[in-house]
Amino acid sequence: MTNSPKTRGLSPVNGGEEPFQGEHGRRDRRLWIHPAVEVGQNAAVAEETEDRERVRALRARAFLEATAEVARLLGISDEAPGSDKARARRLAGRVRKPLRESTRLPEEFFVPVMAAAVADPDPSFCGWFVEPALHSFGRSRVQAALVEYLRSGTDAERAGALRAWYWTGMPLRAPRSPAHEPHGTRASAQDASQDVWEAWLEVSMQVFAEATDTWIRYRILLMLPVSRESYPPRLHDLFERTLSIARTDSDEDNRRWARAVDRARS
Repeated sequence: MTNSPKTRGLSPVNGGEEPFQGEHGRRDRRLWIHPAVEVGQNAAVAEETEDRERVRALRARAFLEATAEVARLLGISDEAPGSDKARARRLAGRVRKPLRESTRLPEEFFVPVMAAAVADPDPSFCGWFVEPALHSFGRSRVQAALVEYLRSGTDAERAGALRAWYWTGMPLRAPRSPAHEPHGTRASAQDASQDVWEAWLEVSMQVFAEATDTWIRYRILLMLPVSRESYPPRLHDLFERTLSIARTDSDEDNRRWARAVDRARS
């Protein structure tokens, strides 16, 4: 094949073969990439992949350390070999039953159990730590701890707080834990959480405005009510600023939340 002036020095992405024929029989030059560009793109992809793997490794280590501390308090050890991720998940499974069966977790468990709930990367399993915390320490205290993680935590801790918050809304029923009262309800003073709920709304909107992590920003809006009336009057201005940001956000999902707010108003 003879290179034309427009294709000389370029290499096709399909292994050096003739470029595919585009519409009306013209060669589709979108499949041709300059070698220097291709090398740069590959390097960028490799670096991004390496960064993701590094983040996953750090989060797996944090989860292992958190579950290991809970296991230590329960007198459970696990010396079996495996990756940090596998060992952490195995430990989480081993501590689940004694956590649920504890009639009342001692105070020293609160910080480690909450750390494990936030560090667990799986939204389906972090509830294993949230549920016993709710029964032993009350919904208000658990939610207040998650508010602080969201307010001042790392991106990984903020993401974990968002995952764990979902589980704080679970009903507290006697059959779920022997720590419960026979009639299946909690003392109102222990589970009252209106003030904490308002703090969660406020911090969520503040974090949305400052965060750069797209997943965190998406999850925050996904959890925020679309009705202005769901917010206390003192947060109405903050709600309007959040709405203004979402309307012009680069993420379509966030703009969709803004449209949902507008529909709720109409």
